[in-house]
Amino acid sequence: MSFLKELQRRRTFGIISHPDAGKTTLTEKLLLFGGAIQEAGAVKNNKIKKGATSDFMEIERQRGISVATSVLAFIYKDKKINILDTPGHKDFAEDTFRTLTAVDSVIVVIDVAKGVEEQTEKLVQVCRMRKIPIIVFINKLDREGKDAFDLLDEVEQKLGLRVTPLSFPIGMGYDFKGIYNIWEKKLNIFSADKKQTVSKGIEFSDLEDPELDKVIGEKSANTLREELELIYEVYPSFDKSEYLKGDLQPVFFGSALNNFGVKELLDCFTEIAPTPQPKKAEERLVDSKENKLTGFVFKIHANMDPKHRDRLAFVKIVSGTFKRNAPYLHVRNNKKLKFSSPNAFFAEKKEIVEESFPGDIVGLHDTGNFKIGDTLTEGEILNFKGIPSFSPEHFRYVNNADPMKSKQLQKGLEQLMDEGVAQLFTLELNGRKIIGTVGALQYEVIQYRLEHEYGAKCSYENLPMHKVCWVQPENSKNEEFKEFKRVKQRYLAKDKQGQLVFLADSAFTIQMTQSKYPSVKLHFTSEFE
Repeated sequence: MSFLKELQRRRTFGIISHPDAGKTTLTEKLLLFGGAIQEAGAVKNNKIKKGATSDFMEIERQRGISVATSVLAFIYKDKKINILDTPGHKDFAEDTFRTLTAVDSVIVVIDVAKGVEEQTEKLVQVCRMRKIPIIVFINKLDREGKDAFDLLDEVEQKLGLRVTPLSFPIGMGYDFKGIYNIWEKKLNIFSADKKQTVSKGIEFSDLEDPELDKVIGEKSANTLREELELIYEVYPSFDKSEYLKGDLQPVFFGSALNNFGVKELLDCFTEIAPTPQPKKAEERLVDSKENKLTGFVFKIHANMDPKHRDRLAFVKIVSGTFKRNAPYLHVRNNKKLKFSSPNAFFAEKKEIVEESFPGDIVGLHDTGNFKIGDTLTEGEILNFKGIPSFSPEHFRYVNNADPMKSKQLQKGLEQLMDEGVAQLFTLELNGRKIIGTVGALQYEVIQYRLEHEYGAKCSYENLPMHKVCWVQPENSKNEEFKEFKRVKQRYLAKDKQGQLVFLADSAFTIQMTQSKYPSVKLHFTSEFE
């Protein structure tokens, strides 16, 4: 198959939501349609033995939350679908923000009872900033929840989206009869006893057909006719070009757990979702149709297999063809590397691939060469933007709880920080190490993984700090900067890249520091123009 045909077949998207909205369940049902797994429900029946296929870290299985982004791929209707399942928990938002740099479109999952939640608002804001096409999936329709029109209003107001329903529920909760698929003009009848089988849609291009009353009852049929009339009047009709520009968001209703409405979502998605998109590098815009390989690391996962200390760098291919054993330039280190066993993913199963195309995610075995944001090319110097570190919100000193294991602790901390689990700062004054995270739950994850993967124990001490600011002096030799360093030396540290940071205990301190030392700029992210 030609390069351009392979490119047209690719669809790479992320699934984002608030915890418990059913994102992992939806991911699993999509895999079921792709034939990538044989039975659904196996995942939830026996939670202890077998977590959902996309949650492959021990702590995720115990907590029932996804803390790392999983990469899953399957073929559906001759399209190669790459899913990036992201953590919904707010303590792991940074991982999700980074994942959004690697997707071409997004599906947002919303719980019918809870509606739009705070975490969803933040993530959708990032998508809108980047003009990523969004499809909304309103989940758990078999439970009592908010009225469908109220939900559509909420999505428009809270998320700032312009929506158009492409399917609509008939009843909800106990009265849930099924879904009318506006996109294909079909009716799908729901039966709760057949949870894992999918009902075939009944064609209904004419809703006045009296047959509709027989199928779902007269009352439901009349309500459906009225509601659809309202939809056609109030909401814009679907326009693919507006969706691709990020100006119009289609909405689907369903119940992922009952496998209902998922096929409609997937059928429409494969037709309308964008193929791999161009990506901006600092030097120029890289088009996905270019022949030469470019790609960037958006995630690093240490210890995929605790028995072998292996790290995998997840690379999103932006352009060209990635070939096994071909030499590629690691731009930051300026050295050529070859990869003898690049992996493609299906959750825990990894297989070696000979070649990969734009839109694909490749896992490269890494001995410590890669950092998040690194670029691979065939020789051109390119740096892809948009994978910054954000200022953490929680800070703790990290202490070694087992002096015999200090080497293991250092190695464990280094590798976990490369993964982007948290950020490590070393105080200039006394060399003490500080871990900064976006959420408090990450400290538990770090402690657990240090002990179980590296055999190292650590304890924490609280550090009441407000923010970390990256320091950018206008001139590192001027007196003002020297004065700043002398006065603030107790609060200065280096990040993992050796950049100077200032630990501020309040917003007021930041304000005062800026006015006292105007030539020293303070930034809340590690990438600044």
